Amino acid sequence: MHPINDIRGSTGSTLKGKRIVLCITGSIAAVETIKLARELARLGADVIPVMSRAATKIVHPDSVHFATGNIPILELDGALKHVELCGDSPSKADILLIAPATANTISKIACGIDDTPVTTMATCALGSKMPIIIVPAMHASMYRHMIVLENVEKLEKLGVVFAGPRIEEKKAKMAHQDEIIAKVCRATGPGDLKKIKVLVIAGSTREPIDDVRFISNVSSGRTGLMLALEAYRRGADVEIWAGAGLKVPDFMESRNFTSVGDLEKMAGKTKASIVLVPAAISDFIPEHEAGKMSSEKSRKIELKPAPKILGLLNMDGRILVGFKAETGITQKELEKRALERLKLHGLDMIVANLLEDVGPENTKAIIMSENNRSKRPSGLWMPIKFKGKKSELATIIFDKITGM
Repeated sequence: MHPINDIRGSTGSTLKGKRIVLCITGSIAAVETIKLARELARLGADVIPVMSRAATKIVHPDSVHFATGNIPILELDGALKHVELCGDSPSKADILLIAPATANTISKIACGIDDTPVTTMATCALGSKMPIIIVPAMHASMYRHMIVLENVEKLEKLGVVFAGPRIEEKKAKMAHQDEIIAKVCRATGPGDLKKIKVLVIAGSTREPIDDVRFISNVSSGRTGLMLALEAYRRGADVEIWAGAGLKVPDFMESRNFTSVGDLEKMAGKTKASIVLVPAAISDFIPEHEAGKMSSEKSRKIELKPAPKILGLLNMDGRILVGFKAETGITQKELEKRALERLKLHGLDMIVANLLEDVGPENTKAIIMSENNRSKRPSGLWMPIKFKGKKSELATIIFDKITGM
């Protein structure tokens, strides 16, 4: 058994059962495909590599074999792998990913030329309407060539998705790995949120005490990012409102906020059909003092209640999901407080947990919503209990949302 199976699915199951034809062409960025292939496998994918002759001069086929567990296809023969993998075949793969793609390869594909294993795979994939993602990587002057840009546009009109490039240091560099993987997950996802606007509010607020100090909350924003990526995977139009210090992937639409006051102004402007609020939003606001308070003497800081943002986001026809974090209480009390919050703000769903159960990647949580409420006369609320990766929690939450 190849060692690739030791890591397959180790970070998630988003691509479990998916077969990805990974085409590698003769850009120096081909060295990045070893890491990319491994990450795709860690999400459960079976990666089938195809290499142009030029690519083999940059990264050795044995390295690609190690990274994927599959022997690279270097030339086409009577086995007709291009038809088997990308044509109208029962064994067709789920997606064709060309990473990196040179100007030469992009233009050949756009013109229907297939004189390498990579371009022939692309011709078959276009003809069979198989999802295709192209990741350009070349010198910036090559990418800016009008004919190359016209060929990119031609392929986009045919439904080909492009990831990147990043224009840096006079180079059109290969897109970041997280963007490539997100677009692969989206292209192979269920598509059950297509044309649906989803807003995720993530991170924490900062309420200024003076011009250099503030009160904030503990939040990495990681759960919010996982929710946004899950909505993106399902085909949604996603926007993230990000608290201070939270880094949002470049390929996602985002707006920044700092304080509760910022969110109060923004709340009435979203047109999203689904809103999720895992952000750590302050419950109290201090009176702001201009300048910097003296540190020579003690101070009393008076706090006043902050506006409740959940109430401002509630509207007819919108699915609103709240989150509640507590600490130092029992599981039964957590369920009670979560239910109170759900009813108070008219939420469609609430996700609650204890801070002591939250780690960087894993969490424990309960989920309460109308569609897991007991149908018995007692009307008992039966929370779903979760323990696992935050990405898996995001999947369960959206499974519940799409079932409402």
